[in-house]
Amino acid sequence: MTRRADRLFQIAELLRGRRLTTAQQLADWLSVSPRTVYRDVRDLQLSGVPIEGEAGIGYRLNRNASLPPLTFTAEELAALAVGARMLETWGGARFAGGARSALAKIASAMPADKRTALDRLPVFAPSFHIDETFCAKVDAIHQAVDTRHIVSFDYRDRLGAHTKRRVWPLGLVYWGGRWTIGAWCELRGDFRTFDIARMGDITVHEQFPDMEGRRIADYMRIAEAPMR
Repeated sequence: MTRRADRLFQIAELLRGRRLTTAQQLADWLSVSPRTVYRDVRDLQLSGVPIEGEAGIGYRLNRNASLPPLTFTAEELAALAVGARMLETWGGARFAGGARSALAKIASAMPADKRTALDRLPVFAPSFHIDETFCAKVDAIHQAVDTRHIVSFDYRDRLGAHTKRRVWPLGLVYWGGRWTIGAWCELRGDFRTFDIARMGDITVHEQFPDMEGRRIADYMRIAEAPMR
């Protein structure tokens, strides 16, 4: 069973910004009884969390409500730190800056003993072997994905053949040491996956439309999108 403190936080999160949610729905999501939900909601209300509604009707949390600060286990903190350190190394400047900022915010809100443990975590992702040109490409693709801009580049496939590609970048995909982009390729008229390390200089063009059948969700449904 989920620890009660975690369950209380989950209830508040589940209620945030929703329409009325019944105790039975919450009980099903959390794998507890409706009676437990009633008790938890009452305790949250008594602690000052602005939950509206009542038993038998449903509950909701005001969209603008502030929640208590999160608490993390040692394992959760380690996972966050490792993920942030890997992004600092492999993710380009935008991901690296976001990872450093997020980790600093988390650390500043932790007790001194946990902050010390985080600083001493013996897991590292050295950046001395990372090509700055490669990181710049990751940043350029990241920006193009965010703003929906077409990009073109010379591409070298696994057999060494070169082609000029013009694509709609839909998302960044990380394959353990290798960044790729999922994209709609104008040359092939289909989804393709491109290894960023095999891409030449990137040129950014006009924006592409948000088109049915050419979205990231459509790409993700085609798990066998071939590497070209």
